Amino acid sequence: MSDKIPIVININNKDVTLNIESRLLLVDLLRNNLELKGTHIGCDTSQCGSCMVMIDGKCIKSCSVLAVQCNKKSIKTIESIGKENNLSNVQKAFNENHGLQCGFCTPGFIMTAIECKKNNISTEEEVREFLDGNFCRCTGYQNIVKSIISFLKMS
Repeated sequence: MSDKIPIVININNKDVTLNIESRLLLVDLLRNNLELKGTHIGCDTSQCGSCMVMIDGKCIKSCSVLAVQCNKKSIKTIESIGKENNLSNVQKAFNENHGLQCGFCTPGFIMTAIECKKNNISTEEEVREFLDGNFCRCTGYQNIVKSIISFLKMS
């Protein structure tokens, strides 16, 4: 049995103090301990991008990070991006361009779209390359790419 480790994490602009097992993955902390279910588990092998979150402003697959590694870091999940009655620009772009079908992969694509904007990605080719590591089993990616390009053009 492992000892619990105290950590403090800023999650979606709220400081959270927890005592966790050293082997707990960030994705499991978010989903099971904090009830933030928007971060999805698609593969558990850091392949699909459905568990994408921002750690200190950078997109990271949360199934590949131990929660203890996030001590004193800032984490943004999909829950921090807009609200149902007040969508963010990236959510509006996905909605207007039909950038989702079942929606399972959408949180990962939205977090990646925000990272695209931070990295001044602008062309379709750059977007497609940047999306490497985000999988969608429903679409041919056309509307996802179209949604991201639309978002990147917004001020």
